Amino acid sequence: MQRLKSLRHSVTTASLRFSPHWRRSLLKSVADSTAAATREGEDLQNQVLVEGRSCSRAAVLNRPAALNALTTNMGIRLKKLYESWEDNSDIGFVMMKGSGRAFCAGGDVVALYRLIEQGKVEDCKDFFRNSYMFIYILGTYLKPHVAILDGITMGGGAGISVPGTFRVATDRSIFATPEIHIGFHPDAGASFYLSHLTGHVGEYLALTGERLNGVDMVAIGLATHFSMSDKLSWVDERLAKLMTDDPSVIDSSLAQYGDVVYPDKTSIVHRLKIIDKCFCHDTVEEIIDALEEEANRSNQDWCISAVKKLKEASPLSLKVSLKSIREGRYQTLDECLVREYRMSLHGISKEISNDFHEGVRARLVDKDMAPKWDPPTLEHVSVDMIDSYFSPLEEFEPELKLPTNLREAFV
Repeated sequence: MQRLKSLRHSVTTASLRFSPHWRRSLLKSVADSTAAATREGEDLQNQVLVEGRSCSRAAVLNRPAALNALTTNMGIRLKKLYESWEDNSDIGFVMMKGSGRAFCAGGDVVALYRLIEQGKVEDCKDFFRNSYMFIYILGTYLKPHVAILDGITMGGGAGISVPGTFRVATDRSIFATPEIHIGFHPDAGASFYLSHLTGHVGEYLALTGERLNGVDMVAIGLATHFSMSDKLSWVDERLAKLMTDDPSVIDSSLAQYGDVVYPDKTSIVHRLKIIDKCFCHDTVEEIIDALEEEANRSNQDWCISAVKKLKEASPLSLKVSLKSIREGRYQTLDECLVREYRMSLHGISKEISNDFHEGVRARLVDKDMAPKWDPPTLEHVSVDMIDSYFSPLEEFEPELKLPTNLREAFV
């Protein structure tokens, strides 16, 4: 809008000095800019679509070309929609789904990278603040929530779905928290929900970025139901007809139109004993040593792959992420989000390390797949560096303020 005001001012000034041709050109420029701004506003509005049903509403993430990666605007819009739906007594429950081949690939980290390049760190802070605020609202939501996790569900995509009541995985679902491979940490509430999974599988997922299919998501509790993707239209049709706010009715409907599936021989459920044995250790170095010993003994592909992934990840991110998961095990959702907000702001500041900027550059921008981590090895990561990630924000930098006095976390 500031740009439009400036352009209008230039038209007024120019009309006193220039010919009619110049005036027409400048007026056309204003018209074009106004139209562009209108289109941009419409595009922002269309990033989250709304489907109205008799007794429910559905938010549809709608950036299919970007795998529905989250933007600041999407976080703001989701928060606004969910708060209004919660206050509407005619709405019994709420749904979320994605358009295209993804549910949500997480935060738009390339956009964050560009903002950092431009020195717009405040805009990055807005993204994290609004995203985490919405996640807290979802985690304390008073109405049943159904997320259809059809396709890619990674990072922040899991963050905006796992805290809800029901999560429906499909044969197209792909879950991962791959942040350590871009020099970051599993955030968006990941330190809460990963740490509450069985045994030490949360550490395994956080430190390797391992991908899970829909069956495994159900098996370890990340999803509550499973449906073949070609049956989702039936599920959607059934839910659209429900006139209820009773979670048990929604649960039975999802089960009725869902599919019973069993883990195959490659499933994570067959690795849990070894995962617990290796990832229970106190340090990343001990975890890698235990995995290497197991890989040499058993020669299992997944074990060899886990070692490789750990050695390719940012050493600092590995140590920070391990501590984050361990702390999350004894914290509430709001405590995890406040801590993750600190960690995220420290992580993008470049004051401790440049790993986030370098990781996004290497894997998503230049795509040379050769990030130069700093520090380059685990032994060079000091305790002070790790602790700095968890330290309170500076005097003039406000902490994340969640409405805990109005909305109390259930766990």
